[in-house]
Amino acid sequence: MELAAVKTSYRYWAPVYDFTFGRISQAGRRRAVEHVNRRAGRVLEIGVGTGLSLDRYAPHLEVTGIDVSTDMLDKARAKVAEKHLTNVVRISEMDARALTFPDGHFDTVVAMHVISVVPDPDKVMEEMARVCRPGGEVLIVGHFARERGFLAALERLFAPLADVIGWHSDFALSRVLGAPGLSVTASRPVPPFGLFTFLVQRKDA
Repeated sequence: MELAAVKTSYRYWAPVYDFTFGRISQAGRRRAVEHVNRRAGRVLEIGVGTGLSLDRYAPHLEVTGIDVSTDMLDKARAKVAEKHLTNVVRISEMDARALTFPDGHFDTVVAMHVISVVPDPDKVMEEMARVCRPGGEVLIVGHFARERGFLAALERLFAPLADVIGWHSDFALSRVLGAPGLSVTASRPVPPFGLFTFLVQRKDA
């Protein structure tokens, strides 16, 4: 999906996102944030969107969120202000393919329900790995295509609608496994119906 298509899609979704896909994806978000909260230090959330997860992060963490959608970020900033989320230190409009942070700046980098819609996900994964410190973790929550069966056929059928629904139903797991220095330490299905996967990758020390 091209950047312009991403921005257009989320301009449409921003007013209703929390009550639609936000509800469907909440189990995966909760699982990821619970894992992050057992860690310490700086956290970067890629594709922070409307800030659905921001009030779930533990107060001992220093959280930064980025997104390319101005419309979504306006809602995220409003949540930070309304809920007095002092541990959220920065919300910025930024392309995840070209993060402006230095190497190894974050202890944890997380992308929830976003990696399948970004332009050039391979480059995004490289950037996530780059800004994660050695020994840190990169977390992904998303839907990955099944290789066979009836559901796999449905995923391929809906793939052309990616620009409308906001994610790729035929996105392959292999697309998030090739970043240099990252090794998978956990992979678990999450509700609803195991539709999504929670994936943990550790950066080599």
